[in-house]
Amino acid sequence: MQAASARITIEPGKRGGKPCVRGLRVSVWDILGWLGAGMREAEILDEHPDLDKDDFPAVYQFAA
Repeated sequence: MQAASARITIEPGKRGGKPCVRGLRVSVWDILGWLGAGMREAEILDEHPDLDKDDFPAVYQFAA
């Protein structure tokens, strides 16, 4: 497994090699899409309890 940052991982066999959060099947692009559609971080955390609030800064940094 290749680490893109401490929380963003890239695994060729998972989600087609898309960057995911901590090896979960939630990609950076999933989170950015939900935010772009108007979801708040708290709503995303409610719907995806495996995520935690410290994952969001890692997603933003990776996307930048």
